[in-house]
Amino acid sequence: MKKRMNLKMAFISAAIISLAACTNSNEPNQPEDPVQPSEKETVVLQGEINGIRSLSADTTYLLKGFVYVTDNSKLNIEAGTVIKGDKDTKATLIVEKGGKIEAIGTPASPIVFTSNQAVGERNYGDWGGIIICGNGRTNSATGVGKIEGGPRSEYGGNDDYDNSGTLRYVRIEFPGVEYATDNEINGLTLGAVGSGTTIDHIQVSYCGDDSYEWFGGMVNASYLVAYRGWDDEFDTDNGYRGKVQFAVGLRDPNVADKSKSNGFESDNDASGSSNEPFTQAVFSNVSLFGPYTTTSDIVDPQKGNGQFQAAMHLRRNTQLRCYNSIFAGWPIGLFIENGGKGNAQENAINGSLILNNNIMAGMKVNFKEDEKGTADFNYTYWNESSRNNTLLTNNTDLGLVDPFNITSPKFYASNSNGVIFGKANFNSDDLSGMTNVNFVGAFGTEDWTEGWCNFDPQNTIY
Repeated sequence: MKKRMNLKMAFISAAIISLAACTNSNEPNQPEDPVQPSEKETVVLQGEINGIRSLSADTTYLLKGFVYVTDNSKLNIEAGTVIKGDKDTKATLIVEKGGKIEAIGTPASPIVFTSNQAVGERNYGDWGGIIICGNGRTNSATGVGKIEGGPRSEYGGNDDYDNSGTLRYVRIEFPGVEYATDNEINGLTLGAVGSGTTIDHIQVSYCGDDSYEWFGGMVNASYLVAYRGWDDEFDTDNGYRGKVQFAVGLRDPNVADKSKSNGFESDNDASGSSNEPFTQAVFSNVSLFGPYTTTSDIVDPQKGNGQFQAAMHLRRNTQLRCYNSIFAGWPIGLFIENGGKGNAQENAINGSLILNNNIMAGMKVNFKEDEKGTADFNYTYWNESSRNNTLLTNNTDLGLVDPFNITSPKFYASNSNGVIFGKANFNSDDLSGMTNVNFVGAFGTEDWTEGWCNFDPQNTIY
């Protein structure tokens, strides 16, 4: 969808002690006693997974190249399992249409996909990431397409209720690599994935492209963490119509993409067409913390070869809806673009793009106006009284404990008396089926990242 920064990192190979070929039979046995990382056998996963393949926590797995879970096949992953992505081969796990993944971790034993580089040598884009392709609807002319970052795999069909399996309590660390020019692999890519699929409690960390990107489909998701990513946190395209609740993003102030990094980036499609189904993603209880703790930190959004842009960049005819959320510490708060590819502003006027019951705090510029649009459009739209949106001058006004702490964030509120409480509203039909809470943003006073998230994967011994 866009250009990304060409990652410049040292390539240092790691020695693998013991590698064995992947097969689809003789599933590994559960160990009687816990096994330390240094004691585990390492097994290579490469090529195709056909039939049923099960991975167990007593073994470490090494993905090499593109690993495909094919049609009518299933990959089962036991809680506590560690899968490392090979750097040299841009290892990527792709669940193809009709395939399934059942990766079900627990708070105490999450499943971890991570870099195969040594402690202290891991970096953005050490491996590809996870791609899931489903049979849901997209708005492409043919209804199907080749998934971004996947050399052979198609996504799209006519079953919005398709089931590609489960990802629960899963960490994805150091993914996001450029497969080809302008064709990147994200941390977690969901192409036309249906609502029968379960996605919850996922952390994507140090991703070299977007942390999460959806292309069509209706899969729902909850409890998502985007930590220190390179490009956008949550990117929605090609008719994605699922619902996402409880999601948080935190930026590294020194890492941004030359395409301009955003919290939300949303398009109907690349050309801004009126093809249906429209991108009508529904988000509620999101917190997106940008690179700037205070407004005094803001001198220039430029960081290295990249640039920070907006908490919300809504363009190319998107009809995204966002409720009950917090956006803080970005160069720009809201940018609904008119531009030459579709008119997202018109969608905001007619009520198909909706931003209600949200808070913006600590922005350098609250609103960016498109030179092709109406003067002060974003300002006027945000401040319509019926929308119940709020502007705060400082990030500290949110009453959160320490949300910008880059190494040990505390996203939750210190008490239940602050500005984020009592403001949420779930009366919209868009929010049916979501959890009704009394706070805006991803957290009240409880920390749902505790126990399963890792904010120091660089130094974790796997």
